[in-house]
Amino acid sequence: MPPGGLLTDSPSPAVALTASVVLEPNDSRRLAALCGPFDQNLKTLERRLGVRIRNRGNEFQLAGPAASVNAAEALLVKLYEETANREALENETIHLYLQESGVEALLDPGQGEDPTLVQTRRKTIKPRGANQLAYVRAISTHDVNFGIGPAGTGKTYLAVACAVAALEHQLVGRILLVRPAVEAGEKLGFLPGDLAQKIDPYLRPLYDALYEMMGVERVHKYIERNVIEVAPLAYMRGRTLNGAFIILDEGQNTTVEQMKMFLTRIGFGSTAVITGDITQIDLPRGSRSGLVHVMGVLGEIDGISFTRFGSKDVVRHPLVQRIVEAYARHDEDSDGGGATSKRDGG
Repeated sequence: MPPGGLLTDSPSPAVALTASVVLEPNDSRRLAALCGPFDQNLKTLERRLGVRIRNRGNEFQLAGPAASVNAAEALLVKLYEETANREALENETIHLYLQESGVEALLDPGQGEDPTLVQTRRKTIKPRGANQLAYVRAISTHDVNFGIGPAGTGKTYLAVACAVAALEHQLVGRILLVRPAVEAGEKLGFLPGDLAQKIDPYLRPLYDALYEMMGVERVHKYIERNVIEVAPLAYMRGRTLNGAFIILDEGQNTTVEQMKMFLTRIGFGSTAVITGDITQIDLPRGSRSGLVHVMGVLGEIDGISFTRFGSKDVVRHPLVQRIVEAYARHDEDSDGGGATSKRDGG
């Protein structure tokens, strides 16, 4: 019988399992280091492995799909051994143990309960349709996520909802809202203020979603404390973002170099969501869209999700769906597929 008393026979990954794990020696300092502040480390394991972990002293109760429970039991034992020589376990340590063990690759991302609801303090958000459900599920199980599709499909709204839920459940320490400083037909130069202030009005959809889920006063308080940060994409250069939920909106207006720069900013314990509509690219002619490019470069990389929305996923006025479909037909009938293919470099 392995450590903790868990049986070694391996039932099917889809089979629900509960197990009791006893960690020895019973050392309060080491147990505190294992669990982390406010059980942060246990919450990370729960989120990444799709299990439920409860403990009383040195006895831990695990519940979830069999493969996940077995993986969590093995990791708890290894991490507890690590506390013998450490005062605390950082997010980086948890991440590295998950990565080195390879357990996440063995688990089916679709197993366990579907995260059909996104719970925030002020409201509960229910994804509509298969693509929205797949999108929310992907965000909960992947570190880097792309939501690509036309306006009105909920890709930005759901990303903000997931960010707020992650912040309120202490899965991340802050939220970053990022947007490329590209003029969408209008000129930025006449707007007052510095670059961040000029781009602020363009982030209004993100603010509106935050206000709806957190309240205006709380959002402004978090912005003052830098718990929520709003920044142009150019301000990300040179930074490493740990323990954050990062949303890059209007990703179709990044260049190839900007997209690579943004993706390489992501640190330990962070989740990134990149949204965009590749039919509405506002880059200068001859500039290739980083979002179009990245679809071909990273499409087969493990740990990165791509969710593609279509006109059927539009949840605004019914006319919006017909407008999107009409433009798509027009672009298909146009020579070379319309303006989009010319702007993004073909």
